[in-house]
Amino acid sequence: MSLPDYQKLIGSQMRAFIEKSQAYYPSNTIDQTINEQRSRYKKLCLAFNYGRPAGIKCHDELIRHIPVRRYVFNGVISKPQQRMSNDRPDKRLIVYFHGGGFVFGGLDSHDDICAEICAGTGYELVSVDYRLAPEHIHPAMFFDALRVTQFFIENTDLPLILCGDSAGGNLAAAVVHSLRLETERIIGQLLIYPILGPNTGRGSYEKHAMAPLLTSSDVKFYLESRCGQPVGSLLDDKTLFPLLDNDFCGLPPTVIVTADCDPLSDNGKDYQDSIRSAGGRALWINEEGLVHGFLRARREVKRASSSFMRMIGLLLMLGKKMGFEQK
Repeated sequence: MSLPDYQKLIGSQMRAFIEKSQAYYPSNTIDQTINEQRSRYKKLCLAFNYGRPAGIKCHDELIRHIPVRRYVFNGVISKPQQRMSNDRPDKRLIVYFHGGGFVFGGLDSHDDICAEICAGTGYELVSVDYRLAPEHIHPAMFFDALRVTQFFIENTDLPLILCGDSAGGNLAAAVVHSLRLETERIIGQLLIYPILGPNTGRGSYEKHAMAPLLTSSDVKFYLESRCGQPVGSLLDDKTLFPLLDNDFCGLPPTVIVTADCDPLSDNGKDYQDSIRSAGGRALWINEEGLVHGFLRARREVKRASSSFMRMIGLLLMLGKKMGFEQK
């Protein structure tokens, strides 16, 4: 298989974003210690932090001993909402799980992203600071995600939308699979360039093995860090790999957004096809010319900005229980 020509596939704005990102988090960072990697990741997040929109109020608390940050928007209704309705949106709760390869990230790493999602939808949002590897191995992070979600099912009347990027998309999907028989309160899920299955070394894992900002080797490192061992003996664990579940019935409407220049892009198509084959509703959007982690490029890259606004609209559709076109 010939390697992609990223100079042609990726536009100048995205290439500038990649160059800026690599100045803070070089491609060889994975060879450093975990603490050094986390330090660089923190600097990367700060470099692309745009602050919270006006009208956002938030506070930190503990839910079942797990740190979370709650966001509420009290500002003017944003344009995507106005296009769909002149009224304030129905009350919904987005439970958000951050990315970072199960090794990095927390409440601060995705603070501005969560705040903008809250402002864009008008929905309350809770960001979950789940335990990280390698100090805590699987299934610790899954159990944290599950326990927070169960808390809101048991203690609020709000319909829930689960959302996450990268590693967080994995956790959101795993929780949805685990709870689908227990509740109908989860009305949708939005998964942003999620890792849903093992590194197969085929398809997009092969085609985009050397993609900018995330390589197939990086994926292998993060999965092994999460598990504390090679993952070959864990391929029957749907809480680790939702794509390996043998039953996709009963899942809520699902949207998967992937970056085309990303080893994980086929995960989106495979998950969509699995849900549709089981009679469910799923939509996969593969964003051309974008790379893994493009949420941080939403202010600097036009295509990333358009994708982010599309996600806001899709969250509103999930929240209103509206149908979406299955391409």
